[in-house]
Amino acid sequence: MAEETKNQEVQESNSEVSNHAAPSAQQENPEQFLKDFNWHNYEEGIDPVDDTKLVEFEKLVAENFVDTLDDEVTTGRVINITDRDAIIDINAKSEGVISLNEFRYNPDLKVGDEVEVLIDVREDATGQLILSHRKARVIMAWDRVNKAHDEALIVNGFVKCRTKGGMIVDVFGIEAFLPGSQIDVKPIRDYDAYVGKTMEFKVVKINHEFKNVVVSHKALIEADIEEQKKEIIGQLEKGQVLEGTVKNITSYGVFVDLGGVDGLVHITDLSWSRINHPNEIVELDQKLNVVILDFDEAKTRIQLGLKQLHKHPWEALDENLKVGDNVKGKVVVIADYGAFIEVAEGVEGLIHVSEMSWSTHLRSAQDFVKVGDEIEAQILTLDRDDRKMSLGIKQLSADPWTDITSKYPVGSKHTGIVRNFTNFGVFVELEEGIDGLIYISDLSWTKKIKHPSEFTNVGDKLEVVVLELDVEGRKLSLGHKQTESNPWDKYETEFAVGTTHTAEIAEIVDKGATIEFNEDITAFVPTRHLEKEDGKKLNAGESAEFQIIEFNKEFKRVVASHMAIHKEEEQKIVKQAAKKSAQNTEKTTIGDVNADLQALKDKMEGKG
Repeated sequence: MAEETKNQEVQESNSEVSNHAAPSAQQENPEQFLKDFNWHNYEEGIDPVDDTKLVEFEKLVAENFVDTLDDEVTTGRVINITDRDAIIDINAKSEGVISLNEFRYNPDLKVGDEVEVLIDVREDATGQLILSHRKARVIMAWDRVNKAHDEALIVNGFVKCRTKGGMIVDVFGIEAFLPGSQIDVKPIRDYDAYVGKTMEFKVVKINHEFKNVVVSHKALIEADIEEQKKEIIGQLEKGQVLEGTVKNITSYGVFVDLGGVDGLVHITDLSWSRINHPNEIVELDQKLNVVILDFDEAKTRIQLGLKQLHKHPWEALDENLKVGDNVKGKVVVIADYGAFIEVAEGVEGLIHVSEMSWSTHLRSAQDFVKVGDEIEAQILTLDRDDRKMSLGIKQLSADPWTDITSKYPVGSKHTGIVRNFTNFGVFVELEEGIDGLIYISDLSWTKKIKHPSEFTNVGDKLEVVVLELDVEGRKLSLGHKQTESNPWDKYETEFAVGTTHTAEIAEIVDKGATIEFNEDITAFVPTRHLEKEDGKKLNAGESAEFQIIEFNKEFKRVVASHMAIHKEEEQKIVKQAAKKSAQNTEKTTIGDVNADLQALKDKMEGKG
């Protein structure tokens, strides 16, 4: 025993000697030692472990445990379920915990199930590994959605609810948008019918920035429909009659489903009659027969007709119908030049505005009829080959020109209504169909009228006298001034050449002045004849005596002179003019009288 103790002491002593004899690493390179020193283990009171053992330990960990990153999804196995949590083994250094709230979609979760998880917190305050199943599902869902989009895969989705413009669909746990136009190839009228259904979709668009996904159910069936269309169109023939269903109604026509392919019936091919909108003829989902008018295999377009199934109305028109017959119909269209009357379904006749009234004063067709009116008319022309018919309304009443000579003889007085103006006169209507023209020169005896609107207004009543009557040309010449006596007949005596009158200079004009004897007669005084007895000339506003040196009733021209009052020579000339005027009745023509007056005037003005 003593020997063993002794041997032990010797060994310890040798060890000490050996230590002193062989310096350690910390003695040989203290700086490197301090640099490599494990301060963590020192502070935690962990004994140093041989490096070879650490390497062996790390090797075992790597072989038996999974080192997951925070953003990586891994698969774990449920090893225990408590009232609040599920304990998940992910083959890591410790088990993780996931709240059961994340498995509400899977109430049948049990021990042994494998689930996708993401490390949410590596260690909480108690050192527990916290996992997330919900986050893992979201990451995996986006991976699946991206793959479905990139590879054009078909996915299943659950229609959750309606939203503005479409539906919300759950795809792999992600809320995707299904536009209303992408639900089906035909218009959808009841969106609610799709809520709660599981359907197949294609992912058509992904916005990674805003995390938006757009899906389409329509895209799945379009490809099949295109093939189906080609097959159906390949069997079509012009003139073929097929049964279809009204799929959509627009303002320009009706789309008909022929069993996988749509055709269009244009509004003009719906009915032989005029219609304002296709819904007057058909309604949605209505089944009807249509005829193939044309089709384009390349563009898969089909032109259909509905009215072509019936005989053209012109072919069914009564064969006994002829020119001169009276027909009844409805006004369907009104234009400025006339109205179209439907006398039978699809058969229309035109009543020109000139055939609506005997009046030669044309008006708009709307003054006589309106759309929807039921009227009677007479057939004026009928062309069955060109399918044209012209009608007239005025022919149903007597032509007012038939007894025009007895009703409106020349010289008779009447009251008419001013209907229209021209630069040269006024059109006056004596009765419906009887219009006459008053030339501007026949409006007034005294007034100088440049345009009829200065004298009267449209709609005014005017007294007229029939001046001329042309029965064949259906023309009446009227006069208004002839309803009164011509005041110039009286003025011809009152203001005869040589008579003297007192008046005031109204206005100084070019080459003379004007004076007003009354409201009808304005006389002209040449500049030379304005001279007073003292040699001065009369001024505007100055009153004086004047002698008439010219009076022309035809042209309503009066010339006066003040100088003739006080100069003997001019007085003699005036007396000669008066004598000539008295002898006018012996002249053969008015031209001779005018020539004499002009010569007299020239002489007085010193030209002769």
